[in-house]
Amino acid sequence: MGNTSSMLTQYDIEEVQEHCKHAYRNGGGFILTDEFLTVPEFAVNPLSQRLLRMLNSLNFKEFVAFLSAFSPRVPLQQKIEFIFKLYDSDNNGKVTFHDMLDVLRDLTGQFISEQQREQVLTRVLEEAGYTKDSMLVLSDFVKILGSSSDLKMEVEVPVD
Repeated sequence: MGNTSSMLTQYDIEEVQEHCKHAYRNGGGFILTDEFLTVPEFAVNPLSQRLLRMLNSLNFKEFVAFLSAFSPRVPLQQKIEFIFKLYDSDNNGKVTFHDMLDVLRDLTGQFISEQQREQVLTRVLEEAGYTKDSMLVLSDFVKILGSSSDLKMEVEVPVD
């Protein structure tokens, strides 16, 4: 993830550390998939597999920085950057129609058809001033999501 600064309080970090204490014993200091999926908010999240790919080989400090994106104290810009990384699964700095369709597929599952997903996504892009052929970069995400004052990404990490 690169940046390891955290918007979590010391108390938050200690809660996470307690929750992930097995990582140091069993994973050599790296957060394991099983540890991540013990957080109920992540375990039931339809994007959990995508989030897991973002967590690949993170140590505890990097994991805390990752969780910071879900803090209510994090600036909107940092949340948008996180969302962009979630969509940019190949890490090329661009999000295509197919990247967005993959996320939409993860979110909707079998509830809507592929044709309906494509129609919805095409309409959303057009309303934002883009087309199916547009390749969105981070500044596009900032433009689209930056005006959203109600963007919520909050997770509580329970301690046993």
